[in-house]
Amino acid sequence: MQSLTTLGLKLPSDPRWVNIAEMNLADILIDHAFCEQKAASSCISLIVRYPDKEKLVEILTPVVAEEWGHFQRVLKEMRNRGIKLTHKRKDEYVEKLQNCLQKTSDYNIRLLEQLLLCALIEARSAERFKLLSENIADESLRKFYHELMISEAGHYRNFIELAEEYMPKEVVRKRWETFLAQEAEIMRNLEVRKDRFH
Repeated sequence: MQSLTTLGLKLPSDPRWVNIAEMNLADILIDHAFCEQKAASSCISLIVRYPDKEKLVEILTPVVAEEWGHFQRVLKEMRNRGIKLTHKRKDEYVEKLQNCLQKTSDYNIRLLEQLLLCALIEARSAERFKLLSENIADESLRKFYHELMISEAGHYRNFIELAEEYMPKEVVRKRWETFLAQEAEIMRNLEVRKDRFH
């Protein structure tokens, strides 16, 4: 199927988001820091839950380091701007995506669901990084978000390739299309907030 936006997402971000984000960079950077924490934690969780999946452990171990490196880079950007990390915030976007996961006791289907969930979050993050890299006035942040966009797009591919490593490609593609449609519906109904990255 033809991609409609970044990495096949079915619905682009609300065009108001990037303008709101630029006017509230402190809130966006704080939330971005938590997103990078969660990305690293999700990869660690997959490695812990599926230690028998050799390819998964091999591919995701360096991703953990990359995501934690991104967290450190966001903290540096915050320090440069006198912004302090606050308490973790509720991530409504991710919670709604998690509600779309199939409830099953099947070991491999559970793995597929988690890999595609991670791929989807990375795809949306890459899209948002692209918007920031192309539209905000702060030159150093434009470069920062361009670099992160490339990295997140690579992580998206990692998760899709791992899904296809452990499940038939046609099964992965069918579920991915359904998940993309569900994500688009979530985005359509999600409030555009000044203090959330997603």
